[in-house]
Amino acid sequence: MSLEAPHAGQKPSADVTQAWINLMRAQQRVLGAIERDFKDAGMPPFGWYDVLWELARARDGRLRPFEIEERTLLAQYNLSRLIDRLEKEGLVERHTFDDDGRGRWVVMTEKGRGLRETMWEVYGRSIARHVGAKLPEADAAQLAGLLSKLA
Repeated sequence: MSLEAPHAGQKPSADVTQAWINLMRAQQRVLGAIERDFKDAGMPPFGWYDVLWELARARDGRLRPFEIEERTLLAQYNLSRLIDRLEKEGLVERHTFDDDGRGRWVVMTEKGRGLRETMWEVYGRSIARHVGAKLPEADAAQLAGLLSKLA
């Protein structure tokens, strides 16, 4: 088996194609199950957690909108609306940093930190149920290693 990248125009093997199909199906099913768990627990959608998590991980607890877009799977037009919604709910604030007022940071509030922590309780249990319960630790470690090659 060659580790060289295929040339332009070369088609993937049947195994590579099946790996892609299985990856996409697993992602859709598990993410759908996690979304249902959030809904059943009265939590907002997963996208909210994703943005709040990235802000929690950020140095100084703030990011510019394009940085959030780079770190999440949200398209820019969806992200703008989501940030508006998070701000309306008091979970984030926008802080201006340019003299002309165009540059903005998105900063998580204490309320946002609290919601992210509450959401993590549901999310962590959901990951354990929909992934951990189906994969022995050795398989999970192997899968994590394999997927890191694609990231």
